[in-house]
Parts: sequence; C-alpha cells; structure tokens
Amino acid sequence: MVNNYDPIGIFDSGVGGLTVARTILDFLPREQIHYVGDTAHTPYGDKPQKIVRDYSLQIMDSLVDNGVKMLVIACNTASCAVLDEARERYSLRRGIPVVEVIVPAVEQAAARTRNGKVGVIGTTGTVNSGLYQRKLTEKGLTVTAAACPDFVPLAEAGQTTGTELLSKCEEYLSPLKDAGVDTLILGCTHYPLLAGPISYVMGPNVNLVSSSHACARQVYSELTNRSLIRPNDRPLTHRFACTRRTSNFDHLARRIMGGDFNGIVDQDTPHSPLTTPIPIVKKVEA
Repeated sequence: MVNNYDPIGIFDSGVGGLTVARTILDFLPREQIHYVGDTAHTPYGDKPQKIVRDYSLQIMDSLVDNGVKMLVIACNTASCAVLDEARERYSLRRGIPVVEVIVPAVEQAAARTRNGKVGVIGTTGTVNSGLYQRKLTEKGLTVTAAACPDFVPLAEAGQTTGTELLSKCEEYLSPLKDAGVDTLILGCTHYPLLAGPISYVMGPNVNLVSSSHACARQVYSELTNRSLIRPNDRPLTHRFACTRRTSNFDHLARRIMGGDFNGIVDQDTPHSPLTTPIPIVKKVEA
C-alpha cells in the first residue's frame, strides 16, 4: 500500500533520466526520489526489446521492493519495450502508478505545432518501434523520425559541445529540416543535454519538446489527482544509484542535479548484475 511519504522511483538506461528527476524536483521540490541508472548496460537503443524489457523489469522490481509510490520510466526505449507490462505488473496488481515519457511528449508536440509537421529523434530502438509515429499520426500530424545512435554515448561521455557533436547533429537532423518540421520531440531523456547544438542546427523557428519536461508535468498531474503529494513535515532523503559506477555518472549528476547531488556514500560500487541488490551511490539529506 503506497503512502504520501514514499519516494518516486525513477529509472533510465543511464544518466539521461536525471533530466526527468531534475524537472520533477523543480515542479515538486518536497518530493523524494530514488533514481537508478543502468550504466552497466547503456545504451539501450541498440539492444533487442526483450533484453531491454528484462533489464527494465528487474530494476523496477527492485525499486518497488524498496518502497516507492510511483514508477517513472525515464527512458524512451524502455517505455516502448515494457510500458504495457509495467502497468499490468505494478499499477493493476500493486496500485503503483506508472508514468512514461512518450505520450506526454506527443500531447505537448501536438499542442505546439503550427504547421502540423512534427519531427522525432530518438535511439534506434525507439524510432524502429514506431510508437511515436503511430501516436502522432493518430492526431492527424505529419511525422518525420530519425534515429541518432551516437547521441547517447556522447551524452554519457559528457561530450555535450564541440565539432564532433555539431557534425553529428547536421548529419542526423538534415532530413527533419528538409521535411519542414516546426516542432521537434527530443525522444530520449539524454537529448536535453544536447539541446544547444540541436537547437542551433534546427534553427530558431523550430520548437523543441523535451520528453523530460512533458513527463514531469504528467508526474505532477498523477500525484495531484491521486492525492499522493508529499507533506512538508519530514526531511528528504534522495537516493541515486547506478548498476556500474562511472566518473561520468558522477560528473553529469552533479551538473544536472546541482545541490541535490553532493557527497558520495559508496566509493566502490561494484559492477554487479541486476539480479543482485542495486547499490546506492549517492544520498542527500535535505
């Protein structure tokens, strides 16, 4: 049975989901989050859906076993692979709401477009699933989608500027510019880290829709509608974990989370399989 004081469980293939966590805390600063990045297996975008499903369910099982009031799948590839099963497994059976990143981004893009032409960029797995394309087409929009397989490794490595990244943006985004899209969905939670060069290449007249921001709005709505907003009468303990400790995870976590990420508890997090308990690598008292 969930209660208002339980944390929000957030999971991603790596560091990108921290953009969701950051926005959730901007919207709901008194909420408590438990975050897991599957850095041992990132990126998910080039893996078969069955493998992504298995990784995702093991991590979400661990979060649920440790007590969360909501699950946030802060990964577009995982949302495509596991969403229906996750809602059956956790929402219907255990009463834990599951929020993902795709449908909220689609709704926001549909509201913003002026000419009805929407672009989507994402991992190979996300684009090949066709889920964004189907959801947008159902709204009567013209969709152009492009896979950007090198974006996640660049973001995970902390390479968010520079000539190599700009060259990749020119390569990947050219078909969307040619299609005349006026709205572009950043269909991966790593991509807000690359918003500067993406926006530069697309030009000032193209709206960027962050799946991270759209997801956070949905989290706010779900918690409000379910009367699960956390009261302000207890201290917070945020927990950030990864399945393999990397220096880039720490660096980008500090950059994204700011003061909500300072001080490391476990200096020697092992590279452990997901069948073992997920180690906590960061803890903050607020």
